[in-house]
Amino acid sequence: MLKAVHVSGSLQKKEFLEFPARLYKDDKSYIRPLNKDIEAVFDRKKNKLFERGECERFLFENNAGQTVGKVAVFVNPSYKNNQPTGGIGFFDCINDQKTADFIFDFCKNWLQERGMEAMDGSINFGERNKFWGVLIEGFHEPLYGMNYNAPYYQQLFENYGFKEYFQQLCYSRSIYAPVSRAFTMMHSKHSRNPAIKARPLTKNRLEKFAKDFTEIYNKAWASHEGGKQISVAKTLRMFRSMKPVINEHIAWFVYENEKPVAMWINIPDLNQWFKYLNGGFGLLEKLKFLWIKKFRENSKMVGIVFGVVPEWQRTGIEGFMIWEGTQHLREHTTFQETELQWIGDFNPKMMKIAKNLDAQVTRKLATYRYLFDPNQSFERHPDI
Repeated sequence: MLKAVHVSGSLQKKEFLEFPARLYKDDKSYIRPLNKDIEAVFDRKKNKLFERGECERFLFENNAGQTVGKVAVFVNPSYKNNQPTGGIGFFDCINDQKTADFIFDFCKNWLQERGMEAMDGSINFGERNKFWGVLIEGFHEPLYGMNYNAPYYQQLFENYGFKEYFQQLCYSRSIYAPVSRAFTMMHSKHSRNPAIKARPLTKNRLEKFAKDFTEIYNKAWASHEGGKQISVAKTLRMFRSMKPVINEHIAWFVYENEKPVAMWINIPDLNQWFKYLNGGFGLLEKLKFLWIKKFRENSKMVGIVFGVVPEWQRTGIEGFMIWEGTQHLREHTTFQETELQWIGDFNPKMMKIAKNLDAQVTRKLATYRYLFDPNQSFERHPDI
């Protein structure tokens, strides 16, 4: 018989962080996430979702008192769906279906007590850009902030009755691979327009680029996120927090008469440095990080945000931007590979751009959904 242990004290919090490291100790592809990133999700002072939502963590022990699984279960009022839907995340479990079923049943009961009619997993009590999805293909080193799990997790979810709500596709390509002819043609077209300029983000003008980013994002993406817009202040805080790892050659903006119309934001893959820190980020780890960052070459960059304002969509401006940026970074950086942060299979526009880049799908994650009423009709995520 398994026992659920509520994570409240320091010992349980430590075990919540240490259990996956033990589970994957022999997996060479596993990169331990930073402890501080995980703890920030469950910090009421740092995660504003606690103002309206509810989240708890649990460990699961066998009769010998050994941890055999863990999970976070939560209700996020901002997570809009056809039916009230809760979430489970940070799920880790031994390769045993009965153990997984016990954890899933526990979460189902917890969510039903709070009026939920479905649960999604494995997702985050926060934004989709971190700790979201179950890895189902491409079991190589994860990007920073990306979930990683053993192949058997797919069976644990699907055998219980979870179904794919959507797939999360990660595309990769070599920096030096030929750029699509469609993109070079669009570059040639827009290069003849003197009003169009492409510029890289620079650290000494973060305020300007934060303003430009916010304008493009709110026009291009807010309608796909339930109308939620971001503020310039929030963007600026994000840019300032990223300043130590911003590479000025790989984040690009396009302007028409100085008005921002498109952006292509990349950063180095931080996991290529963080994998040496074993989850820590105290003073010694920070010093080690700075040393590694200086002397160990990072060969991979990650595309985290891509956006074009509505009036410039379907004009090929993305081809102009990508070819401008690619020519520049080939000359000024040593990156060899780029991987796009996941694209939902509900987003055919972004999938087409990835295809035009001649990028290949190199890993897939799945966002699973489980409906509590078996008679309710299951629907996948609608296309946007």
